[in-house]
Amino acid sequence: MRADEPFLVRNADVIFALKTFAASMLALVIAFAMDLPRPYWAMATVYITSQPLAGATSSKAFFRVMGTLVGAAMTVALVPNLIDAPELLCLAIALWVGLCLYLSLLDGTPRSYVFMLAGYTVALIGFPSVSEPGAIFDTAIARVEEISLGIICASLVSTIVFPRSVAPAVANRVDAWLSDSQRLSQAVLLRQGTSETRRGRRLKLATDIVEIDTLSTHLAYDRLTDRNVVTGLGEIRLRMLMLLPVIASLEDRLAALGEEAMRRQPELKRLLEDLAQWIASDVGARQPAEPIRAMIAERQAVLDDSASWERIITTSLLLRLRELVDLSRDCRVLSEAIAESRNVSTLDLAFRSEAGAAPVRHRDRGLALWSAAGAATAILICCAFWIGTGWPDGASAPMMAAVACSFFAAQDEPARFIRSFGLWSLVAIVVVAIYLFALVPAISHIEDRCAGADLSALRLPDRTAGNGGNRHGARGQHRHAAGAAIDLYANSAVAFFVGVVIAELVTRIARGVGAEWIANRLVLSSWKTLAVAAERRGKHDRAEFAGLMLHRLGLLGQRIAFLSESDRHDADSLVQLRIGINIIDLRRARYGLAATTIAVIDDMLDQLAIACRSHAGGGMPTELLTSVDRALAKAVTDSNDRAREDALIGLVGIRRGLFPDAPAYRPRTGASVAA
Repeated sequence: MRADEPFLVRNADVIFALKTFAASMLALVIAFAMDLPRPYWAMATVYITSQPLAGATSSKAFFRVMGTLVGAAMTVALVPNLIDAPELLCLAIALWVGLCLYLSLLDGTPRSYVFMLAGYTVALIGFPSVSEPGAIFDTAIARVEEISLGIICASLVSTIVFPRSVAPAVANRVDAWLSDSQRLSQAVLLRQGTSETRRGRRLKLATDIVEIDTLSTHLAYDRLTDRNVVTGLGEIRLRMLMLLPVIASLEDRLAALGEEAMRRQPELKRLLEDLAQWIASDVGARQPAEPIRAMIAERQAVLDDSASWERIITTSLLLRLRELVDLSRDCRVLSEAIAESRNVSTLDLAFRSEAGAAPVRHRDRGLALWSAAGAATAILICCAFWIGTGWPDGASAPMMAAVACSFFAAQDEPARFIRSFGLWSLVAIVVVAIYLFALVPAISHIEDRCAGADLSALRLPDRTAGNGGNRHGARGQHRHAAGAAIDLYANSAVAFFVGVVIAELVTRIARGVGAEWIANRLVLSSWKTLAVAAERRGKHDRAEFAGLMLHRLGLLGQRIAFLSESDRHDADSLVQLRIGINIIDLRRARYGLAATTIAVIDDMLDQLAIACRSHAGGGMPTELLTSVDRALAKAVTDSNDRAREDALIGLVGIRRGLFPDAPAYRPRTGASVAA
């Protein structure tokens, strides 16, 4: 931490802690003043929803309110109508929690809080209320009031007292990412460092994009941020998605040319050096992009049926260099506009997306379904134990099973986190018991309650004491009820652990897989996405496709150690992403190619789709290489110059991605092409 940093920046963590404490005390005092039955819910909600950045707190808070409202409404609809059929009521709640958890895992954005809260709120309110179904409406209203009060207090304090905007945090991360990408571009263009070093940098950049995307989801809820800044950051994100595969493609083309070819083309070597210098130049010192574009255009040659493999590769390299120039220039222009809060819609940008700036995320429906089924099963087992034993305080078991399964379902090994949650909860229960039965009798004033954070109410059933100020009334009355209170507290704690233990056991069965299994599913999902792209003939937006594949790559980066060597190399080299973008690029060529050329390319895409769907590691079938070469041989004879060039660029990218070690393509004779 630098000494010249502002005071608020240097002490951000301390200030956040003090703000959160102040918000929790404000919520607690207001809850006491409103005589709410469980004021600690308001206080606890502040700690659950508070985030260091104001936008993150607002987004989380809004969706939590919405989820709580939906959950409370569903509780009121279910409990009174099914109270006479407890088995059916338990089944309905279990299915509801499972459905909401499934939708939450598929969403993966702050909006997922709506689904998660809507699910386990029914368990939190519904199960403890089955003994008094007539009061379910009042209980639901009270919970909504308490949780909403905590959320409002957290949001107000976060927004008013030394607020921290999300936008500067995102902008700083974006600037750091762009700086890292510039250094990687230089290393690739000048062929500096080892391939392993460059692969590591690419993987880090892909992982950072996922983190930036996650942070950017809060921008829409940050009232401290200028709308032009939000739009500009979204536009930069699109170019970041395309920069990484372009850089990887450049490295591949340079590797395909080799040192011998580079010595035969000294002008190309000088172009690469000039471009590396242009990319590394500072904002004020960087020259316009037009001279670099002109240098690239001078090197481009017409491709025809006599073009050699080296010439085709060189043309493909020049095209990617032009894209690198356009994307780098756009990022620089957008960064300047964001710094000045200018309207980015008026800027002259080279790259335009078809799908807009909406992020595209990987969704594992199978994993989400297993997690949802595990949560529903754990709840039903707890309910069966509760009903079968006639345990008066057994409602805490299915309630905690729902909470534990929902909280940790997004983890690779949720059972391990549920166990940790249970162990730390045991420590908390012991501490609360000491506080509750040893210290609370001496506390009578609201100031003391605030200092003690009202732990006296934690997990103590309402029927063991009166509401409001009467809860801590006469000492003699408290001593008379102490034995019953301890008994009820112990029963509630045991039920709590029954729910956590059953949740862990069921989760180990339903999600008895770890990071390796998830990593392999991510790899297989990418191959299936390539198959779909081939089957649809590239009908996809490049930025949208890149967003999906890079999101998967970022998730893989956290589990890269569990992949096989071949899959790890594919992930590090962005092979699947590059192939997919080249498939999409082929779509542009289809509009000008002859019907016979399109037929050969479509046959190759059909074989590619079959190979991708059946891919289980290792290399691709040699028949596919033959099909790609046949498409190349047919494309070079097409009469449409522009379409022919686009087709060859896409086919070269597919060939290099699928068969990087294959011998160089050799033009075929007319007879072999026709065959």
